[in-house]
Amino acid sequence: MNFYAIRAIYMFEMSRTFRTLLQSIVSPVISTSLYFVVFGAAIGSRISEINGVSYGAFIVPGLIMLQLLTQSISNASFGIYFPKFVGTIYELLSAPVSYLEIVIAYVGAAASKSILLGLIILATASLFVPLHIEHPFWMVLFLFLTAVTFSLFGFIIGIWAGNFEQLQLVPLLIVTPLTFLGGSFYSIDMLPPFWHSVSLFNPVVYLVSGFRWSFFGISDVNVGISLGMTLFFLTACLATVWWIFRTGWRIKA
Repeated sequence: MNFYAIRAIYMFEMSRTFRTLLQSIVSPVISTSLYFVVFGAAIGSRISEINGVSYGAFIVPGLIMLQLLTQSISNASFGIYFPKFVGTIYELLSAPVSYLEIVIAYVGAAASKSILLGLIILATASLFVPLHIEHPFWMVLFLFLTAVTFSLFGFIIGIWAGNFEQLQLVPLLIVTPLTFLGGSFYSIDMLPPFWHSVSLFNPVVYLVSGFRWSFFGISDVNVGISLGMTLFFLTACLATVWWIFRTGWRIKA
């Protein structure tokens, strides 16, 4: 394992975050704070509690998950797409660096950024509402698995994308709507039976529900199923990345 190469790529990607603090950290934190202000004032005044949890605290896991998913995909997809765009991907592929080391470096950097952002948002949320995490180990585990999984997913999107428009297509038109409809700001138990059943086909429901359980001990679906769905998606992303490098799809063409 070439740890020097992994560290070099990882540090390069991380340094890009600190060069663009306004876009990478400040902007998501401000937008999350606005969610608290808007939803807390507009909806929190009408819904005092959900399953014994104040509405302001209830939406915290959903807000963190919303930023975690979008930022993981964005960081990883841009990280691998830009070398393709400028042509430096071929220098990387010809260097004495294995495919595994490339994936570890890029996905590790994207996941690190997302986890850091998630923790900052968690600290910001504690300024608005009192928070108590019932299962801190599971909270960290769900945070880590989700960041790694969607960083892998973003890595796949970055390889697939042929232009900057396609790079934003999946996060904006698929992932963000699924997150909003995945119980981030409400419990799916509040929905009519038909829409409750439809919501169970949304994979984000399981991610948000498991993450919320780690905070408050309540969930819309069984926490074991939530963890299983996360691991399933992680395995699917790993298998896809393995196939991409095995065949050279969209890389060596």
